Amino acid sequence: MASQRIAENLAFINWTVLAALGLGAFAAVVLARWRTDATRGYLAFTSACATGFALLAYLSDGALPTVSGGTAAVAIDPTYDAARQSCLLAFTAIAAVYTIVLARRGRAIWFGFLGVAAGVGAFVFGALGWGGGFPAPLALIGQSLLLAAATGGVFAAMILGHWYLVTPKLPEAPLILFARLLLAIVALQLVYFVVSLAFGGGSGGAPFAPLTGPWALFVWLYLIVGLIFPLAVSWAAIQTARTRSMESATGLLYINVGTIAAATIVAAGLYFGAGLLV
Repeated sequence: MASQRIAENLAFINWTVLAALGLGAFAAVVLARWRTDATRGYLAFTSACATGFALLAYLSDGALPTVSGGTAAVAIDPTYDAARQSCLLAFTAIAAVYTIVLARRGRAIWFGFLGVAAGVGAFVFGALGWGGGFPAPLALIGQSLLLAAATGGVFAAMILGHWYLVTPKLPEAPLILFARLLLAIVALQLVYFVVSLAFGGGSGGAPFAPLTGPWALFVWLYLIVGLIFPLAVSWAAIQTARTRSMESATGLLYINVGTIAAATIVAAGLYFGAGLLV
């Protein structure tokens, strides 16, 4: 029954994964352009990928349910649909233009930050439309932005690892920075998980009740496969990057791409299928 409810909400899950990949990867590009010596080729390529993810998220937005009472376990308020779609469209356009700027060796950091703000706005309006009455959406906003940072961030880090295979003289500092940030983000997700479940995980039940309820299997999978395991792998990626074992670091980040993406799918499924915030 639980897996069926998750499958019934694939439209929301698809939107969450695509938007998270787009925003997280683009934010990583802006950070790398601002604070590291990452190459122009890497920045432009990753920004182009983020643009593609954002465009797919915008196109998939039209398939989302606009009224409550369907398969989703949460209330749907169409009031914020236009604002969410506008932010997604603006984010896609800015990311596309910024890709050209990067390809031409430009900086325009302020323009990159504007794109990040537009992407964040899409998640904020999404949470307002799917999170119920205020202040409930605040918890969903926090979870959504952490998912975006982890999912898009690990994708950007994995792509960066590949760049060392063709640019051996590239300093290890950018990859170490990304791996450390990923470790911190996953650690924050673990803290969010514990705090959220301490308040019932949005289920209205007793503290930590989701750990033993009908959705317990998916909650435990999210904890072990989506949080604890990526935390250990991120730490290992830092150590290998520090010793310039870039092939090993890239392989570890590949593993994290799979586990973190799966965790994002499960987290979205738990929220839209059962109303659980993890």
